[in-house]
Amino acid sequence: MFDVLIESKKKGQGSKIAGTSLVSLIFHTLVIGGLVYATLTAGQADEGVKVDTALVYIPQETKQPDQPPPPQLDVQFKGFQTVVAPTDIPTNIPPVNLQEHFDPRDFTGVGVEGGTGTGIVPSADAVLSVDVVQEKPERLAGPQPVYPPLLMQAGIEGTVMVQAIIDTMGRVEPNSLKITQTANAGFNESAKQTVVKSLFRPARVYGKAVRVLIQLPVTYTIRH
Repeated sequence: MFDVLIESKKKGQGSKIAGTSLVSLIFHTLVIGGLVYATLTAGQADEGVKVDTALVYIPQETKQPDQPPPPQLDVQFKGFQTVVAPTDIPTNIPPVNLQEHFDPRDFTGVGVEGGTGTGIVPSADAVLSVDVVQEKPERLAGPQPVYPPLLMQAGIEGTVMVQAIIDTMGRVEPNSLKITQTANAGFNESAKQTVVKSLFRPARVYGKAVRVLIQLPVTYTIRH
């Protein structure tokens, strides 16, 4: 009986050792299998060129509006002037015009006769600004402004700006009259009549009379 018990004990130990070995084998198999799987499924290194897809906003340059060309005068390009000898020999000293401009470049004989050395001669129909003429127009004669009775009684004073074209004879072109600024509309008609009935010394460029656009103030003041 003792022998039978000892034999039974040895069988139990063998089974325990066999079970431990089996578990160890399974564990190592799983570990090795996991490592192999991880190695096989590991992606190869991406050695290609990566493309950056980030959007970069580049502000566009704002195009500046084209500047309007500078105003051009309605002029003709010519060349020189000719001195005309008088047919009648004067017996006295002629009057001297201190405002007359003399430029020797205007008498070189180069270019077209009737022009100037600068090559700019206003045409007969050109209307120039008063700021570009050499001799500005000057009022020589004309009526005094008629004060509107109602405005005088009301004690209203003020100034009216009248725009007009002075022709080469020194007279106002009636169709060119325009009120650009007024203290009271009741002054307008009186101011127009004052300007249109006035006589002016014409504006001149290199001694030649030209049409010119001017602004004339007509002032109404009550004298006490």
